[in-house]
Amino acid sequence: MSALPYDPHRLAEAAGSLVTNCRELAQLGLTPATSSNFSQRLDDRHCAITVSGRDKGRLVQDDIMVVDFDGRPVATDKRPSAETLLHTQLYRRLADVGCVLHTHSKAQTVASRLFARDGHITFTGYELQKAFRGNATHEGEVRLPVLPNTQDMPELAARVEAELARGPLWGYLIEGHGLYAWGRDMAEARRHLDAFEFLIGCELDLRRMHP
Repeated sequence: MSALPYDPHRLAEAAGSLVTNCRELAQLGLTPATSSNFSQRLDDRHCAITVSGRDKGRLVQDDIMVVDFDGRPVATDKRPSAETLLHTQLYRRLADVGCVLHTHSKAQTVASRLFARDGHITFTGYELQKAFRGNATHEGEVRLPVLPNTQDMPELAARVEAELARGPLWGYLIEGHGLYAWGRDMAEARRHLDAFEFLIGCELDLRRMHP
């Protein structure tokens, strides 16, 4: 029997991290029903990712599978999310990305509809902008693209590619859908996700107070 093309010990570590964080995010209401998907890089060709259709609040390590960066399952008959290509795109494109988190909070989904016409949300003047890697001040801007939703993953990936080409990004929204956020590791990806969730909530509150 041939050896696995990835390190099983790294998979075990990634699976444990993904399960723990998925359960925490589910408790926070960021993964309703069986929505959302999460992944971590294993090496320069593979990532661990949540299987399709599972309740993220009840994940176990067997609910984590391996795909290559073309989105193909590796050494398993499990099925990954249809959105797997949006994860692997980031790993291929950005060598320092080690974790990708995709959530569906109510605030994210509402904001994605509200700002869809603008095509982005721009955060400025918030102290929490410093939570994003590379930002040292509240005086700049953090841009969060809002992309049209489609079931055509190559088309959506092409839109993401165009946004990545514009400059540094830490996440994007999909209209009527949710948020993708990433980082060098799980801790940084969680920090970026938490910051986006807070800032999106602030913008929605401001819209309610000043329609």
